[in-house]
Amino acid sequence: MDPEKADVRPEWAPLTVDLDQPSVARVWDFYLGGSHNFQVDRAFAREAMAQMPDAPVIARENRAFLRRAVRFLAAQGITQFIDIGSGIPTVGNVHEVARATQPDARVVYVDSDPVAVTHSRALLRDDPGTLVLEADLRHPEEILGADGAARLIDFSRPVAVLLIAVLHFIPDADDPSGIIARISSRLAPGSHLVIVHASADTSAHHAAANLYQRTSNPFTMRTRDEILALFDGFELLAPGLVAPTAWRPDQQPGANPPLRTPGYAGVGRLR
Repeated sequence: MDPEKADVRPEWAPLTVDLDQPSVARVWDFYLGGSHNFQVDRAFAREAMAQMPDAPVIARENRAFLRRAVRFLAAQGITQFIDIGSGIPTVGNVHEVARATQPDARVVYVDSDPVAVTHSRALLRDDPGTLVLEADLRHPEEILGADGAARLIDFSRPVAVLLIAVLHFIPDADDPSGIIARISSRLAPGSHLVIVHASADTSAHHAAANLYQRTSNPFTMRTRDEILALFDGFELLAPGLVAPTAWRPDQQPGANPPLRTPGYAGVGRLR
C-alpha cells in the first residue's frame, strides 16, 4: 500500500491518536527521515518546507547539538538526564550518548505524543536505567513527582534537564519561565538546563512558524533576550546562547558554511 494514500490506522498507532491533525512530534520524525508519521504529518511538513526548505537540516542540527551537549555533561560527571519533549526514538538517543562516557547513566524520556511514548517504551522495555513518561511540560510536578521521574532519578544529586525544541510550543500564557522555576526548585546544585528555542529574530521563518498554529501545539517565537531570560538562576556556560551549530561544534570553525538556524541553544548550570 502506498503510505501516502493510506487512510487506515497502522498497528503501531495508539487508538488515542488523531489521524486527521498533524503532530509536531511526528512532523519532526518526518524531518529526520523517520517512518512513524501519517499522511497529514507529511503534507504539513512539506507545506512547512515550502516556506522553510532547510527544516530537515535544522532538525538534524538540533539533534546534533543535543548529542554534543549530552556528551559534554556526561564528561562533567552528570549521570542523570530528563529529556522533556523527547519525541519519537531516533539514532543517538540520550541514553546511548551518555553511556558512552557514563555507563550507569539514567535517563527519563518525557513526551505528550502517544506515538512517541509507545515507541520509546517498546524500544526501552528491557532497559532498567530508562523510564518513559507520557506527560506535558506544563505540568512539571507530574513529571518530577513520586509517580514520575522520581521513580528513577535521585534529586539529591545533579540532574540535566533537556528542553530541546519544546519551549517554543509553550505560549506566554502558560508562563515558560515559571515552569522552569518549578523544575529548578527540585534540582540539586550543579544540575544543568539545556535549551534549544526557535527565535523571532529570524523573520524569514515566520511564515513556516505560522503554519504550526494548525497543530495541537502552536508556535511561540521569542527574541534572544526572551530566551536568555529562561536561564534565570542558571550560570550560562561558554560559548553562551548561540546558534545550535555554534555550540561547541565537533568540526573546526569555518569548516562548513553557517546554517541559517532560526533559534538559539545554550547550557546553564544551576547556581
